[in-house]
Amino acid sequence: MAKKHKYDYFDAYEELSDLAVQEASVLVRAMENFTAVLDEAHALEHAGDMINHDIYKHVGNDFMPPFDREDIVALAGALDEILDEIEDVLQYFYMFDIHQIPEDALRFATLIRKSCKAVDAAMEDFRNFKKSKNFKQLVIQVSDNEEEADALYVEVIRNLHVNHADEPMHVLKWSRLYAFMESCCDACEHVADIVETVVMKNS
Repeated sequence: MAKKHKYDYFDAYEELSDLAVQEASVLVRAMENFTAVLDEAHALEHAGDMINHDIYKHVGNDFMPPFDREDIVALAGALDEILDEIEDVLQYFYMFDIHQIPEDALRFATLIRKSCKAVDAAMEDFRNFKKSKNFKQLVIQVSDNEEEADALYVEVIRNLHVNHADEPMHVLKWSRLYAFMESCCDACEHVADIVETVVMKNS
């Protein structure tokens, strides 16, 4: 009888983080070229949902998962949340009928992509977290990017109120959009927090 193939959660996490990088790149491209990308973003988000469903399906019946089941599920959900947050930003661009992209918005989108790439790098080394000499620094980089996002958020909101005080609708729209964009980086840091918990429990 052929040996049953064991589900690889680490592969699934890498797939999810790669989807996040792809979706963040879609966000940057949408801002640079002002192209319609909602269908593309939704397809990536849906692919993430399917991976999540696979993780949930396997973890309940797995006799010996690589770490606590609750942490396996929490990490999968946190990675999927990044995809959800980025798609939300693109949907709000559409709903708010945005026709001009400020330079600050492109800076934020670029930082979101940088944060997703940091998460992706951490997930690529996650399976080696007990032995890797680089993994801890990769996780720290995710948190550093979130701190950069916090500082950028303060800067762009101030720029709005200083330079566009006579455009209340512009201030209203972009205040909300920047808050949604900052949430994307928060979602990346949440992944780092869960991973640090896993490492602590299994060290």
